[in-house]
Amino acid sequence: MVHKKEEIKAVIFDINGVLQLGNGYSNERNGSIEGVHNYIANKLKLSMDHYFDALDTSYALSIEGKISRKKAIQTIAKNLKISQEKLRLLFKKAYKRKFKKNKKLLKFASKLKKKGYKTAILSDQWHLSEEFLSPKKLTNRFDYVVLSTTAKVRKPNPKIYRMVLKKLKMPAKNTVFIDDRNWNIVPAKKLGMNTILFKDNKQTIQDLEKLGVK
Repeated sequence: MVHKKEEIKAVIFDINGVLQLGNGYSNERNGSIEGVHNYIANKLKLSMDHYFDALDTSYALSIEGKISRKKAIQTIAKNLKISQEKLRLLFKKAYKRKFKKNKKLLKFASKLKKKGYKTAILSDQWHLSEEFLSPKKLTNRFDYVVLSTTAKVRKPNPKIYRMVLKKLKMPAKNTVFIDDRNWNIVPAKKLGMNTILFKDNKQTIQDLEKLGVK
């Protein structure tokens, strides 16, 4: 998965499954977006089909910022027949139970920043996951942040990768992008970015070192 082309000057991280790990997954892979939805459906005593019917298009539109936070929460809460506050609290509990900060990789990213590397986040979120999985306390550690909710486009659309490159003000060949989903890696490669498919911290840090990032 690693092929060195040019000197790496910037490291770009995904959040879900990379900087935020699925709780209870020994290999550190993310399986927890599904876990979040299962948790909420179970709490509301709904089948997964009924639960996803309630999310309707609002969830997908929220990921791409094509619907306001207020409208997304309002619509989904109404469809689930619960209050907006209960919806928010359910997701808060679910994200807290199903995810944990990847402290080791966050520490490594901070170390890279101190050494002069540019660091960035490129992540798909929706309005409530953005609140709980990518709070300012986390994103402020990085030089640049591109989230789908504000970019109004999501991975694997090449546009969102170009946005982060524009913020970094450097060619793709001088960057490396880390994601846990292979289909999100593909467009980055096509644009000329170096890529690492995240499996666990040890493998990812070793792959960065092979690219000369240490």
